[in-house]
This record gives sequence, structure tokens and C-alpha cells, in this order.
Amino acid sequence: MKDKTIDMGSYLLHLIPTKRFKTITIRVCLRDTIVKEEITLRNFLASFLTYATDTYRTKRELVLHCQDLYALNISTKTYRAGKFNMMNFFMSTLNEKYTEEGMLEKSIELFADVIFHPNFNDLDKFKEAYDFLKQSTENALKGLKENPSLYSVTRMLETMGPNMPYSYREQGYLEDLNNVNLDTLKQYYQKMMIGSLVDIYVIGDFEEEAIVSLLKKYMEFDTFKRPKDSQMIYHSKLPQRTKTVIEKINGNQSKLSIGCKIGELTEFERNYVLTLYNMILGGSSESKFFQIIREKHSLAYYVYSSVTKLDHIMIIRAGITKENFNKTIKLIKKLMKEMEQGKFTEENIEFAKQNYLSLLKEIEDNENAIIETYLAKDLLNLGNIEERKEEIKKVTKEDIINVSKKVKMDTIYLLEGDKENEGD
Repeated sequence: MKDKTIDMGSYLLHLIPTKRFKTITIRVCLRDTIVKEEITLRNFLASFLTYATDTYRTKRELVLHCQDLYALNISTKTYRAGKFNMMNFFMSTLNEKYTEEGMLEKSIELFADVIFHPNFNDLDKFKEAYDFLKQSTENALKGLKENPSLYSVTRMLETMGPNMPYSYREQGYLEDLNNVNLDTLKQYYQKMMIGSLVDIYVIGDFEEEAIVSLLKKYMEFDTFKRPKDSQMIYHSKLPQRTKTVIEKINGNQSKLSIGCKIGELTEFERNYVLTLYNMILGGSSESKFFQIIREKHSLAYYVYSSVTKLDHIMIIRAGITKENFNKTIKLIKKLMKEMEQGKFTEENIEFAKQNYLSLLKEIEDNENAIIETYLAKDLLNLGNIEERKEEIKKVTKEDIINVSKKVKMDTIYLLEGDKENEGD
């Protein structure tokens, strides 16, 4: 049986059959256009839905029932992908071959209970869950500054693109937390369940007819049908000059975050050429950033780059001392310019390609990573693993040079530490 996609009416069902794993993993993905003021509410709802249900009204009851189902694992995660906010429900259960007949249905039944029957009706139990989750959420939001590396990137993105989706804090906002209550949670939950674009992914060793029947029975979504909009964020113009912001902190290291905007790319450039460009420049231990800035000149404790393709952004991060700030910036700019000039070797390209192929092999050993490849196929029109292996081989030095000219430094954000001894 090959993988296939089935239109179930209110959602698309993606079946990925494989005998590689002893588990069956199901991922329910709800996507909605991101709204800044709803991020905190959506995050809170995700935590609340796995805290209790209308049937299992405390966290303890829910956990105990999961244990009865051979340690059934159910979790949620929210994150931004381009213009959309994604809410994901995960379920992983041992295949019935290793447990007993009927376990898959019982697991899916509980999974559906978490998604479709939140505990909004028992006011006492709701308040217990609400108080706990509000305190833990508040602590997490207040703790952002305690992670200087993350805080530096967050502030850099807010400076680079105020009011752009990539500048929104995925953790949410303290000022919005006070607006979370029973009514706002219920209203937002109902809005999400009606208006979200829904995809369900199933991976494991299963019978197609049986799994389709179970999901049809329990996954009773009634969402509106609508075309899938592009989640891509494009930049109307690339920066001519670079903004620099310095904020002082009490710490040993200074945290440097640099945001680069990327111009218009072809699909091939975005999915393959940009990946190799980043690997050669700063995305691996053999990269120019690592070998020259860290190893040769000892200017940084760490330095690397990463790309977010849906946002057309590259982010450079480094841990430095404040005395090395100007030298580090100068060298980063020099190395980026050298990429435009083609000052990298065929050996650099080949190493990056082999690194890419090794990462693809790792994907094949992880259920959720495989599901991510199917999601990427939808979001980026990225090929499956075998197609990726072939496409990456086609990338040439000229391709990489052309892409490098479309990457422009926009914002430099430094959290400047006031101590100069090593440590973090």
C-alpha cells in the first residue's frame, strides 16, 4: 500500500503506511490565519485541552486512563508557520500486534475526547485547571528574558518587522493573558473548530479500511471548506541599510542576533539552493561562520545561521563579548560577500549535499519527522524524501551564488553583557 490522501469532506486524511515502527502515530493539524491578539488564548487552549476532558475531569484521571491504554501518549503543540498559526494534536499508541485487539479504537476514542469534548461544563474543575495553567503560562511569559539568546532573536524580529507575523511572540503576551476566561476560551474553541483548515496524518502499520472507518467515526469535524491560501511571507523591498540596536543586560556573554531578508526565489531556489547556501555559510560545523569566526579568530563562543523559508528570512546568532562586536559584524559581512563572489569550493558544496542526504536518512527513522515532510510538501511544495535526494544533487555553484545575492542584512540586535569573563 502506498501513501495516499483522502478527502474526508471537512478535512484531508493523509495515510502513510510503513512497517518500520511498532507504533501508530496520528497528528491532527488545525491551521488558521495568525492574529497577534489570539496567540496567548490559542496557546492556553492547547494546554487546557490536554489537561482534562468532559469525561476525565482532572489531569490525574486523564493520565491514569492513558496508562490503562498501554501508556498512550497524547500531546498538543502550537506554532507559527508563515501567515498561519498551527495547532497540532499528537497521538502515539502501540500497534495492536503488541497489545490487544481493540486498543487502537480505544486510543482514538480518547484522542477524540480530548479534541472534541473539553471540560467547559464542570466549573469547579475548570477553575482548578485554569488557575494552574494561568500561573504556569504567566511564569513562562515572564521567563523570556531569562533566556537571553531567545530574547535577543525575539527583539531582533520585532525590530526588523513590526506588525509582521514573524515578529509575533510565539509564547504569547502577558497583557493578553488576563483576557483568558471561560467565555473567551469557549468562544475561541468554537471559532477554531468551525473555521480551521484541518489535515490528519496517520503513520504506521495499519489496514486502510479500518483506520478510515475509525477516523470517520470519531473525528467529527464540521469545518468550512475553503481553498488553501499561501502561507508565504514576501518582502516588498530589500533593505538598503542595516539597523543596529544595542540593549544592555547583566551577564557574561553578549547575545548577537542578525536578521536578513531574502528576495524573491524560485521554488527550486527556496527548497534546495537556499538550504545549501545556509549550510555552507553558517548551518554546520564545517561552515564558514564556524570555521573562521569561531575556530580561526576565536571571536564567538558559538555562531550559526538558520533560514525560515515561509518567512524568507535568515537569522544569524552568536555568543560574543562586547569587545568583539564590531570585529564579528565585519567578518560576517565579509563572509556573506564572499559567497556572492563565489569564494567557496566544490568540496564545500559536496559536503553540504552529503550533510543534507544524511539528514534525510535520519528523518526516515522518526514518525513525526516523516509527517513533517508531508506537511512541508503542502506548505512549500517540497518533494518527498526520494524526490529531495534527486533535486539536491542538481544544485550548482552558480545557483548558490545567485541566491546569495538575494540575502540582505536588515537588523543587528545585540544584548550587550556587562561582564567579560567567560561563562553563560
